[in-house]
Amino acid sequence: MNNILKTTFLLSLLTILLVVMGGAVGGQGGMIVAFLMAAVMNFGSYWFSDKIVLRMYNAQEITRDVHPSFYGMVERLAGRAGLPMPRVYIIPDDSPNAFATGRNPEHAAVAATEGILRVLTPDELEGVMAHELAHVKNRDILISTIAATFAGAISMIGNMLQWGALFGAGRSNDDEGGGIGSMVGSLALAIIAPIAAMLIQMAVSRSREYLADASGAEICGRPLALAGALRKLHTASQAIPMLDARPATAHMFIVNPLTGGGMMALFSTHPPMEERISRLEALATRTHK
Repeated sequence: MNNILKTTFLLSLLTILLVVMGGAVGGQGGMIVAFLMAAVMNFGSYWFSDKIVLRMYNAQEITRDVHPSFYGMVERLAGRAGLPMPRVYIIPDDSPNAFATGRNPEHAAVAATEGILRVLTPDELEGVMAHELAHVKNRDILISTIAATFAGAISMIGNMLQWGALFGAGRSNDDEGGGIGSMVGSLALAIIAPIAAMLIQMAVSRSREYLADASGAEICGRPLALAGALRKLHTASQAIPMLDARPATAHMFIVNPLTGGGMMALFSTHPPMEERISRLEALATRTHK
């Protein structure tokens, strides 16, 4: 399925889930309150995301005079992508990784760790930065924030349902067992729906990563360079983990800075690395036919 259509489908699922949860909690009132609370928190984070995350990782802004080769590379790629020149940062961390942030292309920033500048060849680094600029061009920060807003609202409504079911238990005993059944149903919905919303939110993030890989390969013109970079980064980031990585910002990085397998893969914000590389290799084959 096309990644744009997949994202639309997943956001529609979140909308339907939010409506169902709103009805379960007693109508539109609870749904609207929870949605507004989640919107305020997430869009506040969206508006100031660049400052927050850059400060969180102690990123240092650079200019052409400080790092002419890296700055010039980003400038060339931004021109190819038809984007305004973003601010460029280097993160003092040996773990090889990179991310993009900013609420829109006019207020964007790209950041790379010192580790990634050492590990990758110039062509591979260009593929990585093209991937990050693709996130800016595709407005993935906004889309991720919308998904987080819906998921957050569903989680809040789930908490309302749990408390409502518990406090309503005593009044339900006279209802010939129907009240108990209703309480159990509400509790089940309150537990399952937030988990489902989280899984959908993670799926949105993974679909945007696939899209950024394809768009980034188009911007730099070398899908195999990006594929080679991903292969190196997957191995190197596990050997040199990012000690200050936080789950709340893991989805922003080109490779997941957090480690974990098994069930954790289900909740991963990133697609399987083998699949990302395979898609890029297939894209390179189609391009050269």
